[in-house]
Amino acid sequence: MWSVRSTDLSAARELSRSLSLHPLVARVLAGRGVTDPGQARAMLSPKLAELTVPDAMADREEAASRIAHAIARREHIVVFGDYDVDGTTSAALLATTLTMMGGAVRALVASRFDGGYGLSDEALVRVLESRPSLLITCDCGTSDHPRLAKLQARGIDVIVVDHHKVPEEPLPAVAFLNPHRPDCGFAFKGLASVGLALSLAAAVRARLKATLDLREFLDLVAVGTIADVAPLEGDNRILTRAGLDRLAQGKGRAGMAALVKASKMRGKPRAFDVGFSIAPMLNAPGRLGSAEPTLKLLMAQRPEDAERLARTLSQANEERRRVSQQVCDEAIAQVSEVYSAGIPAGIVVAADGWHHGVGGIVAGRVVERFGVPVIVVALDGHDGVGSARAPKGWKLYDAVAQCSSDLVRFGGHDGAAGMKVRADKIESLRASFADACAKAVTARAAANDADVVADTECTERDLQGPLAQHLDALEPTGQSWSEAVVIVRDARIIDAREVGTTHLRARARVGTQSINVFIRDGVGRRARGELSLDGLLDLLARVRPDAWAGPDAVQLDLSATQVA
Repeated sequence: MWSVRSTDLSAARELSRSLSLHPLVARVLAGRGVTDPGQARAMLSPKLAELTVPDAMADREEAASRIAHAIARREHIVVFGDYDVDGTTSAALLATTLTMMGGAVRALVASRFDGGYGLSDEALVRVLESRPSLLITCDCGTSDHPRLAKLQARGIDVIVVDHHKVPEEPLPAVAFLNPHRPDCGFAFKGLASVGLALSLAAAVRARLKATLDLREFLDLVAVGTIADVAPLEGDNRILTRAGLDRLAQGKGRAGMAALVKASKMRGKPRAFDVGFSIAPMLNAPGRLGSAEPTLKLLMAQRPEDAERLARTLSQANEERRRVSQQVCDEAIAQVSEVYSAGIPAGIVVAADGWHHGVGGIVAGRVVERFGVPVIVVALDGHDGVGSARAPKGWKLYDAVAQCSSDLVRFGGHDGAAGMKVRADKIESLRASFADACAKAVTARAAANDADVVADTECTERDLQGPLAQHLDALEPTGQSWSEAVVIVRDARIIDAREVGTTHLRARARVGTQSINVFIRDGVGRRARGELSLDGLLDLLARVRPDAWAGPDAVQLDLSATQVA
């Protein structure tokens, strides 16, 4: 059985009346505990003036002072970012703003295939070739003590801008910006690295008394924050909403504007569009080779350069999709072959020739198919690079850690992990990972549809009126603040067709109302046999605007079905 949030309906009616909100949106807010009209206004219309005062952020002023000094003396500064979206947007933001304030800056980015994550030994060589006197790391550096110490020994100062787990031993750096530091008094702990980069740029601007409108960079902050799955609350909500609004108003930077155009999205850009369309394009070059094209696009000044680079990223994303689908098909076939006796509590698949840049994507899809934690290993002779993913609620890192004797090294967190493994350890890893997953205590019950709590039940009347526009007021949606989840009773499927090779699109009739229903990969495979054209179904789905069908249309993104 599905469950529905307990909602104060009188408070919901008052929200709807006082704020002129669509009743469904008002019920969503009230069900999530937002019952006061003033609180609701702050949630629906966040203001930049409400950002947390940054004065208590540890090392912020020390970092700004060192950078301002470097700019004033025309020292050579290198800004080095990780290859993911948070890393590249952070590096692009800092490199561009410091250059605009008079700095001599070069931006570099990590390589998944030449050193891997963060400030690796290979990355250190590239940094030293630039002969900087100051290095600023973005979205990395926290765990790079040996390389930082080498830079320190050469007289090169380092500022680390990162939001990952803080080490116990102090960093050999002149400043370390990370809200998770025990001694950091900055109240909001959820900033992604790109949010920290914006705050640092503001501090440098104040030091230099520069005239620079940092609102021009809010689209970078929004995209980096969403792509990094940072919690969309507090400062992140304020910054991300402002950045999405700039994109919607056509005020985004040249690179972002070109990506929006290349994505062919319609309507106002939402967090979902960033996660589903924009972020994959930004990630694609780094998954297949070098992330340099992404960094160049994010720093592009001229629209013609941005559009050329956006085409490059779009083509890379198409190739990434092709490679991902090929590896995914082979991985699923291997699961059927290796685990013919039954699917264990954890799956390991491995093969020579698989592209390790898509390992995480493929692992996620195999998780969707089989509902258990998965490790996908791309082998290259005797060695392999693995990516692990798990259903929501699993303590994945703990399960991987129990397999450490079968791994060369590993790292990660509850939701994702990476590792190096030797080919001759694959069979042993299969056994140890299955055993670790079987013993693991998850943070939730076994993965099934009952885990989903709907915001409200949705009637035919709820699907009418200005619902699409009012759903936009809930943006940004994502981590910690999801899209509206509804249960639609007594729906009748009137047609269904495949979209590409993995998705389904259907039409459902609810009373006299007809509405589009979209079923994504994984969900679609489970629901495919349930979309009967005969009889009535209850639908569990996210409801979102459907810009392709018109400005007032909405669609249901299906999670599950059951016979009415």
